Amino acid sequence: MTSTNGEAPRVIRTLIADDQEAVRRGVRRILTAQPDIEVVGEAADGLAAWELAAELRPDVALVDIRMPRMDGLELTRRLAGPGAAEPVRVVVLTTFDLDEYVYPALRHGASGFLLKRSGPSLLAEAVRAAADGESLISPSVTVRLLRQVTEPRRPERRRSAPVVPLTEREVEIAGHVAAGRTNADIAAQLFISPGTVKTHVASIQRKLGVANRVGIAVHAWEMGWADAR
Repeated sequence: MTSTNGEAPRVIRTLIADDQEAVRRGVRRILTAQPDIEVVGEAADGLAAWELAAELRPDVALVDIRMPRMDGLELTRRLAGPGAAEPVRVVVLTTFDLDEYVYPALRHGASGFLLKRSGPSLLAEAVRAAADGESLISPSVTVRLLRQVTEPRRPERRRSAPVVPLTEREVEIAGHVAAGRTNADIAAQLFISPGTVKTHVASIQRKLGVANRVGIAVHAWEMGWADAR
């Protein structure tokens, strides 16, 4: 199969690391149903995943937090942290949304943080976002973290303008991001394509000088754009 421009379509090579066989099997089933995602390997513990990643060089690794021999946080640091010689994009996929896991995972370079109860579409979107150098975090985790981050800030900061003004549409989309909605959710609500949402999100990140959707959402909460959502 080729793309419309005659080139072979991108296939995202993905590694799954989870100590539960049933979880690995379920994630594999979801991902292999996507035409642009290929599961190239599975590992039942962190050390095996580290070794497989060195051998297979996947584009994205889906990593559980609690695994034997090496936990997901250390694996994330080795694969995606500042010291990684050949970084691999990591999406943390876990049952637990505890702050003691979320913050270290993001600090260690994770490109996403999803709960295992997230739906198939969100899982596939997270893999694609990571492959594109973007971030996707479970909406429930995002909203909770943002409230914690923005509550201590003084109210007057909410009225400060961004360094580069956003368009009316970008402000609207930033508000939806702050509410924890995915690109697909935003597209459905605004009657535009997910690709258009993705373009707007990239523009917002560039204008605000933030690295990911969490940065957009923090700004939106501070400005009050998400209060009514």
